[in-house]
Amino acid sequence: MNIHEYQGKSILKNYGVAVPVGFVAESPEAAVELAKKIQSQTGTTTWAVKAQIHAGGRGKGGGVKIAKSLDDVKQYAKDIIGMNLITHQTGPEGKMVHKVLIEQGIFYPGESEIREFYMSILLNRSTGRNIIMYSTEGGMDIETVAANTPHLIFKEEIDPKSGLMPFQSRRIAFNLGLSGKAFKEMTKFVHSLYNAYLGSDASLFEINPVFKTSDDLILAADSKVNLEDNALYRHPDFMEMRDLSEEDATEVEAGKYDLNFIKLDGNVGCMVNGAGLAMATMDIIKLSGGEPANFLDVGGTANAERVEAGFRIILKEPAVKAILINIFGGIVRCDRVAQGVVDAYKSIGDIRVPVIVRLQGTNAIEGKKLIDDSGLKVYSAISLQEAADLVKELV
Repeated sequence: MNIHEYQGKSILKNYGVAVPVGFVAESPEAAVELAKKIQSQTGTTTWAVKAQIHAGGRGKGGGVKIAKSLDDVKQYAKDIIGMNLITHQTGPEGKMVHKVLIEQGIFYPGESEIREFYMSILLNRSTGRNIIMYSTEGGMDIETVAANTPHLIFKEEIDPKSGLMPFQSRRIAFNLGLSGKAFKEMTKFVHSLYNAYLGSDASLFEINPVFKTSDDLILAADSKVNLEDNALYRHPDFMEMRDLSEEDATEVEAGKYDLNFIKLDGNVGCMVNGAGLAMATMDIIKLSGGEPANFLDVGGTANAERVEAGFRIILKEPAVKAILINIFGGIVRCDRVAQGVVDAYKSIGDIRVPVIVRLQGTNAIEGKKLIDDSGLKVYSAISLQEAADLVKELV
């Protein structure tokens, strides 16, 4: 689950990671009042006004501004709230901005002591270990740094039995070229950041930039946090951070029925029970000359309600020219699934695209007979090849 920058920083702060003082505003007037509050707490005369969307590259898209007066705060907030922000991560359609983060200014142009670093923590799936990736080139896209100056990217793998060791945090500070107070502050920052990553069951913490102030303090000037969905049951308070307006509407609807749905750019909708079978089904669609329009796993209990919900979600995409239902009857009987397909088809009514149903496993023959005898525009198949041939013929 992705969360906003200000939400990620609230998690960081709870684990002792230093972050700038900031508050969220949903109107220009509120932004000014919050800027005054920050000024009274910190004495700052500059503020960062930052669009809050689930995407990086906000600054390049005009979603981050540095205000040098309260009038600037109001104007920038007015410009950003309600804008359709387009970045390299949003795609050409962009994302609507509903709120801004007002933060104390920590950047003072002309002061050579200021530095920006990149740091992220994630799982290295090839080794099964968490890894801290960091660079002296903060504020830049890490992909650009990797392409142009790969020698400036460092990695520190963490042994899960011993955890992050003190010598590792010291090595990170050394590789970043720090000394004195800044060196000590960075070692504390790294440990607190790693504790936050573990404690929140995150799958990604990315801080870009990690900021060294002129007085050698280390701050998380930004935060991109992805929380592991499968661990959210251990953090019920995190569920309140979910922003449905930032997620695909069809994927949100699918979640209400416990359907695993991912929207793709294609012309053949697919509905399958089991993630592995779903991947194979997408391959079948590609081999038959079509393009999968989605990934949809209805799970092991493919009842009529789930099938109908899956139909409705798939049919919302106008590009869909056919639907392939591929069910393996192990836990669930094929005849029950077939009956669910027939019931859903009748309930929805006018389905104008061909529906191909491939059943295999327990009671597959009985299921095929139910489909064939229904009188509906549903094509049944037993083998994968037969299903692929039907897709090729009908799309």
